[in-house]
Amino acid sequence: MNIHEYQAKELLVAQGIPVPMGEVATTPEEAEAIARRLGGAVVIKAQVHAGGRGKAGGVKLARTPEEAKEKAGAILGMQIKGLTVHKVLIAPAEDIASEAYVGIILDRASKAPVWMVSAAGGVDIEEVAVTDPEKITKLAVDPRFGFLPHQAYLLATKLYSDVKQQRAAAQILLKLYRAFVEAGASLAEINPLITTPAGDVKAIDAKFNIDDNELFRKPEIEALRDESSDPEAEVMARDAGLTFIKLDGNVGCVVNGAGLAMATMDLVKYYGGEPANFLDIGGSSNPEKVVNALRIITGDPAVKVILFNIFGGITRTDDVANGIVTAMKQIDISVPIVIRLTGTNEEIAVKILADAGFTALTDMDEAVEKAVQMAKGAGAS
Repeated sequence: MNIHEYQAKELLVAQGIPVPMGEVATTPEEAEAIARRLGGAVVIKAQVHAGGRGKAGGVKLARTPEEAKEKAGAILGMQIKGLTVHKVLIAPAEDIASEAYVGIILDRASKAPVWMVSAAGGVDIEEVAVTDPEKITKLAVDPRFGFLPHQAYLLATKLYSDVKQQRAAAQILLKLYRAFVEAGASLAEINPLITTPAGDVKAIDAKFNIDDNELFRKPEIEALRDESSDPEAEVMARDAGLTFIKLDGNVGCVVNGAGLAMATMDLVKYYGGEPANFLDIGGSSNPEKVVNALRIITGDPAVKVILFNIFGGITRTDDVANGIVTAMKQIDISVPIVIRLTGTNEEIAVKILADAGFTALTDMDEAVEKAVQMAKGAGAS
């Protein structure tokens, strides 16, 4: 789950990190009123779950309340990487002497949280990672002991030569790590971490990605979700209790179990196709889940064929079969469906499908290869 910048800043403030906050506006008039209350120059920042807002025109400086109204009006409603801007953050403009980057990510290779810090922070940090990777210092945190003060100070020395700023940065790093852990985040970053001409160290932008698996025990974090920024298909899947990830292919996959879903996508690639999605209907599916899965997949115009790959252990294949038949009555499905199912109540499932005019395969390779060929045929026509 992604959260907005203003929400991420609230997590930082809760830990005592110095952050110029500001307020959120949804109309140009609100932006003008906020700028008037803050006084002085302000920065208007689009609140969407997308990087590169500044380069896309989603971050603007305004020196007067009237200018804030004008520039907020230009940002609200604009599209950034396919997402519509519905909110803007109005924050005090800061005099910046230097910009640095600090961030933590869960790293699968080291199986630990990994710090990345660089004195070359700011909007071009991604370019720095490619062209000058030596400017980024990394440090893995041993989960048994956590992030220790001497490690924070070591990283701070990579950012600043001034001892006072090193100490301030070390405290910010310790607090950011605590925010990262308490939020159940998979990523937390401050970009940029700035120094002012007076020598103060502040966080003026923040980003958090939250591990969805943490949300069941962190309702206060779950409450930060903004579904208006999520793709409609993902919202539908979440509401239906399905695990769904949109991909770029044309073979729509409906599978039970994450492992089988991954194997199915691998096999689609093996036979020369491209999966359109990861969709796991779970291990104890009922017919309604299948109906919802088909509603989601048929909403993707790129899908040329739908592949069911069901291995019935806990899942009853007759439930899946009933879901397919029910969905065909409720939804206008214009693409072909390839069905492979085997396992619990397989004979009943095959009869249900046969009575409805469907043929069910039992061999996984055969079903996947057939679906890929049908998708290629549809693409060529």
